[in-house]
This record gives sequence, C-alpha cells and structure tokens, in this order.
Amino acid sequence: MVGLEPLVPTQVIPDPALVVLVGPSGAGKSTWASQHFRPDEIVSSDRLRAMAGSSEHDLDASAVAFKLLDEIVASRLQRKLTAVVDTLGFDDDRRLQHLQMAHESGLPAVVVLFAETDEVCRDRNRRKLRPVPAAVLTQQFRRLRQLNLEAEGWDLLLHPEPSLVSTVSSEVTPAPSGQTTGRFYLQLSRFPQDRPLGPWLREMAVEAERVGFAGLAVMDHLTQIPQVGREWEPIPEAYTTLAFLAATTNRLELGCLVTGARLRNPALLAKMLATLDVVSGGRAFCGLGAGWFDQELRAYGFGQTEKRFAQLEDTINILRRMWAPGKASYSGRVHSIVEAVCYPKPLHPIPILVGGNGEKTREIALRLADGLNLVGLTNAERLLPEVKEKAEGFAISVLDTPLIGKNRSEVAERVERWRGSRSAATFAKAHHSSTAADHLATYRLLHAQGCDRFFLAPVGLEEPGQLAEWEPVLTSWSS
Repeated sequence: MVGLEPLVPTQVIPDPALVVLVGPSGAGKSTWASQHFRPDEIVSSDRLRAMAGSSEHDLDASAVAFKLLDEIVASRLQRKLTAVVDTLGFDDDRRLQHLQMAHESGLPAVVVLFAETDEVCRDRNRRKLRPVPAAVLTQQFRRLRQLNLEAEGWDLLLHPEPSLVSTVSSEVTPAPSGQTTGRFYLQLSRFPQDRPLGPWLREMAVEAERVGFAGLAVMDHLTQIPQVGREWEPIPEAYTTLAFLAATTNRLELGCLVTGARLRNPALLAKMLATLDVVSGGRAFCGLGAGWFDQELRAYGFGQTEKRFAQLEDTINILRRMWAPGKASYSGRVHSIVEAVCYPKPLHPIPILVGGNGEKTREIALRLADGLNLVGLTNAERLLPEVKEKAEGFAISVLDTPLIGKNRSEVAERVERWRGSRSAATFAKAHHSSTAADHLATYRLLHAQGCDRFFLAPVGLEEPGQLAEWEPVLTSWSS
C-alpha cells in the first residue's frame, strides 16, 4: 500500500477502480468527485436519500439510501466499472465491506482522505442551506482523527490538495526537464469507404505532420484483418500508399508496421524500400514480421509454410546485403540471391524494426534487427525489462490502439460507440480509454522503462481533424 501523500498531477488513479471518499461535512468530497468523475460513476448517499425520500436531508430515508448504495457499488464492481463512494466514509464496517468487494472483483481499491481544516469545514457548513449541527461536525472531526486507514489494506491512499491538478484532469503537463527522446508515429489501419482515398490520405498525412507526429505507418496486408474491420473494407497496397505519401509530405518518416516476410520477395522489397527512401529524401523505415494471416496468404496464392521465421531471417539478411555497396549474393534456408544489384542505394541506413511479442520473434530481432516493436501496452510493460536487459541501446517501440476524449464523459460516450459486443469495461481497458493527460502519463512511464517510439492507431479515427485531439500530448511531450 502507498502511504498518505499528495495527489500530484502525474499520479494515475486506476480505472476502473473502487474510490472511497472519506472526510467530514464541508471537506469538499462531492465537489472533488463531480469535477473528476462522471455523474454515473459517483454513488452518493445524499442523492440516494433524495431519491428514496423527500430530499437529501430526509434522514428517515437513510436506511433505504444506504441499502441502495451498497447494492449499486456491488453491481458496478462486479461489472468492472468505477464506483466512487461519496459518503462521510466514517462507517468502518461499510468501508471495509466495500474494500473487500473491490478485491473480490479484482479491482484496485483507492481511499481518498479529505483532511480539510476545521475552520474551512465550519465556514463551508455555515453557508449551506441546511447546515450540519455544530456538535455533529465536532464529532466528525474527532472521528477523522481516530482513523487508521493505512492499516486497512487499501491499494492506494491519497490526500488531494486544492492547489493541485487531479489525475483525471484533461489538462496535460509539460515534458520533464531534459526529455528529448521518444517519438510518436501515426498508424493508419482503416480507410474510408465513402470518399476518395487519395485526398483523404493526403489530408491525414498533412494534419499528422502539423500536430507533431514524427512518422506515419501503414499495415502490409492485402485484405482487412479481423482485429480491425471486415474483409470487404478498403485497404490499399502498402508500398504504393507510402510512395504517394512521400510525395505529399515533407517531414514524416514513412514505413510499414509491419511488412509480412511471407508476402514479399526480399530482394524486390529491398529495391522498393531503397526507392522509397530516395524519393522521400531519406525518410524510410522498414518494419518486418514473420506473417500470421493464413487466410490472406491462401487467398492470394502464397500458400502456407512452416518456415516463416526462416523467411524473416533471410529477408533481414538480404536487405542488409542489397543496401550495401556493390552486388549482393546470399544463400538462405528459403530465399537466395546471386549478384543482385540495387541502385540507387538508400540515402541513409534504413532501420529495420521487427514486430511481434513472441519469444522467437524477439530472439530474431535482438540478433539481426535494429529494433523491436511490441504490440499492446500490457505486453510492452511485461517484456520491456527483459528486452532492455539483453540489448543495451536496442530500439524498442510499441503499437498502441488508444481511445481518447477531452473528459471522462466524452471518453465514456466513445467507448459506448465503439465497444461492439464487448463490455464497456473490457473495451475501455483494452484501449486504455482516457484523456490526453492520462495517455501522456502512460507513455512517459513506458519511456522511462525504455520505450523509444510509440505507434498510435487511435480508435475511431475517421477524419483528419480528429488528430488535433493528440496535439496536447505531442506538444507537451516535446516542450
């Protein structure tokens, strides 16, 4: 358990979680909750008392109100939804019961202690329509000082200070002093069905450049993959698309995440990438993978093979040789070349990034490539320490599919729009759906652990103007 500490802007309250507010009347609990959580996440005894009785002050309705409160909290926790319990929080049995519910549901439990001064609480109380009797408030202060929350087993114990920004604020904070590394790339995975593709691509790339993305990547697939959309959705051929983007941008690095080794002849791929690098003025990068989508391979006549990792190794070796001075020869397990010529040569050493989370993929990347791209933040958190330990200076990136909104209400609305048949909690967790501030905090943490680049494929990205939502993250990162 974390000890009592100020709630500073870079801390992140887990989501979903149980959040229990504790403090006397007038300490600011309800105001704090309403500023930082959606109304349907807050379970307030006062509001339930008003619903079950004549008003929030109808004490005769308290028993029913608290029964409803316990049932609502239990239901939300069981469904993996955030529940913010807004009561005085002094009932030990109820507080510990809620703590147990959270842990049984597998959710983190956070207690927020509002230890405002007696004078401030009394002043606020006097200005209420129905003030709490002074003697009752005195008892609450006494009860507050008797609490020993540190011994109860909470996962996080926080003490918000009015002068500090909450973790769930949509405001972002400047980059830490000296932070100059770490780059963001836009990953385009879905394309419009009802408008011309060329203008859409051009506008998306120009806007990505404007808001501060360092590069743009596309998938090397011939049909849309099931993780992204339906097979009849448009997906343009990758390298034709990259050549078009090279002509419509000035700064963006361009490449595939990832090129399927089973889809491409390695020597021809070397020629394609060298050409892309030359026509773009040295902006090409090469993402490679062993290939996995058998349905696509069969449909296009590539068949199935058990040698996909051998193909990946051969491809990396052939690329290196083709880009080196002179002619290239190589005899591999699957692919071979004899005195192949690749002119013009790339303008710079094209970095080779191998994508995938598997053990064999990681081994090949560490042995032959310049970097490794991990898929998903959870995998990145799990594998980063191992990879960094094995290869000092090795480039590591992560592909993320985040959902962003300007506040918690907008985030929740977008989760509902895009979650499909998945529960809101499952979908939100998979895409760590949150505000710009929380996304920024997440990426900073991964960067501190060794992640060099972030490929972002935002959920629901349909129009170029939507990229402006990421501008606060990119500008804050580099400022």
